[in-house]
Amino acid sequence: MPILPLIDLLILVSTASLFVGFVLKAVDITTRYSPTVLGFSSLDFVLITGICMGLALVLAARSWVKLNEAKIRAVRSNSVVRGSRRLRREMEDLAAAEEQAFEEAEEARAEMR
Repeated sequence: MPILPLIDLLILVSTASLFVGFVLKAVDITTRYSPTVLGFSSLDFVLITGICMGLALVLAARSWVKLNEAKIRAVRSNSVVRGSRRLRREMEDLAAAEEQAFEEAEEARAEMR
């Protein structure tokens, strides 16, 4: 199921509910009448706006992560491979240095005898 139409719908609903909330608040301020639509006040419509925008943001973030998941995994695996290669080279260098130090110590011990 495509996710972009759902994100667009959530943004449309949030914009419409924000507009309705502002109209209800304007009527409430300018008159003595306190209007509601289906039992929702102006503050309720602002809360609906926040919830819809939050859901749209979450859906957009999830779809972006899903779209770029393969690239992220490739970058991570490359960095892991590079790190393991570097670690292996460092271990080989340390082993070579230890071997050279051992040989030098053996030569020095042989000279002392």
